[in-house]
Amino acid sequence: MWLSSSSVGRKFIMAVTGACLVLFVTFHCLMNSVAIVWPAAYNSICEFLGANWYALIASAGLALLFIIHICYAVMLTVQNRAARGSVRYAIEHRPKSVEWSSKNMLVLGIVILAFLCVHMIQFWAKMQLQEIRGAHEAFPPAAGTIFLQEAFGLVWTPIVYIIGFIALWFHMNHGFWSMFQSVGWDSTAWIPRFKKIGCWWTTIVVALFIAQAIVFTVKAHQDFYKKDPALRAQYQAMIAPMFEKDFGPDAVQAISGMPFETFSMQMKQMADNMNRPEVAAYHANDPAFPSQVETVNTAVILIDYLTEGEEPAPQMMMPNM
Repeated sequence: MWLSSSSVGRKFIMAVTGACLVLFVTFHCLMNSVAIVWPAAYNSICEFLGANWYALIASAGLALLFIIHICYAVMLTVQNRAARGSVRYAIEHRPKSVEWSSKNMLVLGIVILAFLCVHMIQFWAKMQLQEIRGAHEAFPPAAGTIFLQEAFGLVWTPIVYIIGFIALWFHMNHGFWSMFQSVGWDSTAWIPRFKKIGCWWTTIVVALFIAQAIVFTVKAHQDFYKKDPALRAQYQAMIAPMFEKDFGPDAVQAISGMPFETFSMQMKQMADNMNRPEVAAYHANDPAFPSQVETVNTAVILIDYLTEGEEPAPQMMMPNM
């Protein structure tokens, strides 16, 4: 098949997959921008793009495109080096028209791949993957702003991200116009235009990414994503469904509707009571009790994380749910 066996076919596949990845990067940039102006809406988007069937299909398709793009990039690089043989060592001066990025696309791609691995460990593995696994962790998978707090609260995260964004700029800037050249749209009139469009497009996207990294870092070090009242209420509503299995549907409505301070005090009081040895002994024959304790303790872990460094609130009596 010419798409896989010929150089032209491989370049065509590189162009198509590259175009899809450029569109995804642009979408991802716009999605992250929401986290700057409206963090709670960003969490709603994360929840919408969770482990739903459409999101899983899109994620699988994106992963396939990325793998194909990498494989064909390696194939073309090996093919080009084999074709040049030892002649490449005799070249002392390259034409000025040959861009630096075009000579280092594979290296740039490797840097971007390493950056992507870090990004997926910090976000995808803790969000969509947790939903796929059906895990009930203290941090709700849809709470993207919590993972922004966790990631950008680290000193090295913005450094790694900015390095990755710079590599992305060079890679996309060259790849944008070269993908049009690969599909045959390589007239002398249009290529300069594509270069200008690609430069503007890439610069805007990468500048927004870098601005996001800076804003996320500043807000994370201010503990904004932990202290903001609207986000706290959102986190509380996200973990409320955990209580349905153990305490019934009325508990979900009660937890979702109460102020965060009240929720925090009541959960901590419940945890203190349920973790007492005499209470555990009393419920020793109750098969539902261990699950109830685990649910309450999970909620307290999140509460302790969000209220870290704050003065503990006075205890209050906890009504039966």
